[in-house]
Amino acid sequence: MLRRVLPPPPALTVRRPPWRRRVRILLWRARVPFAAVTLGLAAAVAVGQLRPEPPATVDVLVAAHDVPAGTVLTDADVRTAAVPPDTAVAGARAAGHASVVGQRTAVPLPAGLPLVPGVLTGGRLTGPPGTVVAAVRLADGAVAALLQPGDRVDVLAASAQAGPGSAVARGALVLPAPAAQDHGSGLLGGSGEASASAPLMLAVQPEEAAALAGAAGTADLSAVVVP
Repeated sequence: MLRRVLPPPPALTVRRPPWRRRVRILLWRARVPFAAVTLGLAAAVAVGQLRPEPPATVDVLVAAHDVPAGTVLTDADVRTAAVPPDTAVAGARAAGHASVVGQRTAVPLPAGLPLVPGVLTGGRLTGPPGTVVAAVRLADGAVAALLQPGDRVDVLAASAQAGPGSAVARGALVLPAPAAQDHGSGLLGGSGEASASAPLMLAVQPEEAAALAGAAGTADLSAVVVP
């Protein structure tokens, strides 16, 4: 008896959604840019790990611009600068601006100069480190009134016994006198006879202070401006 052999059923075709095919095509096309971006990120991370740490710094107060001697500092005259610890000037101030605002400069301050002890007078007369302050009354008071804080002078002593003037102090630094803090004109403050009779405040070497004191009673003192 013959059996009828039936043909196999047709194969089922699975149709994938069109959007999946498009995603696969896009991923295939993006493989090169994606690899390039991945390599770039890896290189950036490697460079960041190899880069040395930034050097350590300390904050110091410096002059924000050129400041003449005898100036009462304001907040605009001071700024904070970050410098390497090994280059920071000994004694440079690291506190806030309020620690120096209102103080008077004893010497001219170029822009960027650290505010170290000796460049500011504060509420009392001080000179650069290693100096003392001497009050000198010149024979010609009008000359003293013309001098400005920050000037450098040689002080000469002349007398009938010693003859022409000889230097008793060299390169002395003219300081702002206390009276200048309360009056608006001249180094010594005020005007007229009061200014002419006021002493000149100088920062000198200790041995020069002794020579000035000795010459004050026996000689006429004069000042010569030097560089």
